[in-house]
Amino acid sequence: MDPGDQAGQHQGGLTMAKRTSIYVEGFGHKNPIPPASKIGNLIFSGSIQGTDPVTRKLGATLEEQCALMFANVRRIVEGGGGSTDDIIKMTVWMVDRSQRDALNAEWLKAFPDPANRPARHTMQSDLDLGKLIECDFIAVLGAADA
Repeated sequence: MDPGDQAGQHQGGLTMAKRTSIYVEGFGHKNPIPPASKIGNLIFSGSIQGTDPVTRKLGATLEEQCALMFANVRRIVEGGGGSTDDIIKMTVWMVDRSQRDALNAEWLKAFPDPANRPARHTMQSDLDLGKLIECDFIAVLGAADA
C-alpha cells in the first residue's frame, strides 16, 4: 500500500472498510437495529424470524414460519448486494429441535446442491412472542464466484 495514500481510513497501515446497515422493506426489529450489517464483503445478520413482509405477523405454523424466515433471509442478503449462494453459515434456534423436518424442507429448497451448502448449527431455545424458529447468517459476498 502506498504510504502517501489518504483515500481510506487507516488503522495500523490497513485501510478499514466502513460498516453499512442493511434494511429491507417489510422486515425490521422493534429495537433500533438493522436486520443486517455489511463491512467490506461480509454481511452479518441479526435475528431473522418467520414474519410476513406485508402483515409483519408470524406465520401460524412452523412450516409457514420456516418458509417466511428463508424468504426474509433471501431478501436481506440480496438487500446487501449478495445472494443465498454467498451465505457461509447459518445458526438456527427452534422451540423444538425434533421438528427439524420443517426446517430441512426449506433448507433443501434454498440450498439444493449438497456440494454447495453453508454450514448450519441448530439449537433448541425458548423463543418469545410466538416464534417457533429464528436464525441469523454470515455471508461472504463474491464467495460463490471464487
